[in-house]
Amino acid sequence: MGDILHALPAVTALRRMHPMWRIDWVVEPRWRSLLVSEDSAAWVANDEVSSQRKPGRPVVDAVIEADTRGWRRDGASLATARAIRQLRTTLRTGEYDAVLEMQGAIRTAVIARFPGCRRVIGDAHPRERQARWLYTEPVAAQGAHVIDRGLELAEAVAADPLEMHMPDLPVDSAAEAWCEQLLDDWKRLDGSIGDAPFVLIHPGAGWGAKRWPTERFHAVAEWLGAQGVSALVNAGPGEEPLAEAVVRDLPAARAVRSSLAQLTALTRRAGLVIGGDTGPLHLACALGRPVVGIYGPTDPTRNGPYRFPGGAECAVLRSAESRRDHRRLPEPEAGLLKIDSQAVCREAARLLELGYNQQG
Repeated sequence: MGDILHALPAVTALRRMHPMWRIDWVVEPRWRSLLVSEDSAAWVANDEVSSQRKPGRPVVDAVIEADTRGWRRDGASLATARAIRQLRTTLRTGEYDAVLEMQGAIRTAVIARFPGCRRVIGDAHPRERQARWLYTEPVAAQGAHVIDRGLELAEAVAADPLEMHMPDLPVDSAAEAWCEQLLDDWKRLDGSIGDAPFVLIHPGAGWGAKRWPTERFHAVAEWLGAQGVSALVNAGPGEEPLAEAVVRDLPAARAVRSSLAQLTALTRRAGLVIGGDTGPLHLACALGRPVVGIYGPTDPTRNGPYRFPGGAECAVLRSAESRRDHRRLPEPEAGLLKIDSQAVCREAARLLELGYNQQG
């Protein structure tokens, strides 16, 4: 999720400079709603490409699904072999002029070779070093943040400097209606919920070393409630126990499960988003919402919250004791534990323009 959101600003810039180009995206099925809404057409043929983009399909013309997660799980099966062969055939028939490989991984670099393009463009210093040898045009990107580096890769296709924009994400009408109903029901059932913007909290993370303790998220939600600010806590897949622990015994906090399109609709309405290094935090930045990012073993200068032109302020908390470490360790990193709930409350108060009171 984070990789797509980090690549999307560059592709948005490319689309805005060249509205009539055909741009397709290969993506895992579970992330397609970051690019197209379910109520948009499944395909736009070459002769239908238009400079008038649809809200449900603002950037890409086609989403081509590649279930790489499933392939890794069932790599030896005939079904996997057939799916990979079909993907290769689909990409070959696309007759593309160039491929941008923006994830910097070996598996995506291999897929980037499927179309048979002469131009396969990628970062000269990818996340997985071996991926570089699959690029025909490695770009020596200079930016510190992956979003800036992605823009440099896209400039190799555009052949001109690109302007950074807040990324264009699809609007799903069904998800928007679901979100409005959820918030209306919440206010009706709980008279203490006013019209002030709510705070969206994400206690989950990709692995344990990046996961700030739930009891500290609980303390933040409790403080917000004392200030008259409601909190919605995202219960991502498999993260329901984390969300329930955060909202336990808090009248102004509620856990919510949602699809990715619904989460996008919720995030659009949030007054503030709080979380660690996780995809939903990057989604908030992409939608121009203010965020408080709580970082430990991952480096926020490379993949932390990004403030786009016209976007809201981003606050990042990271201990000087944290060291960059991408090992998927189960326990919170020691430096991450140096960040207390009071520090997060202070940043939340500043971004919400509240007076900070440690005791609530």
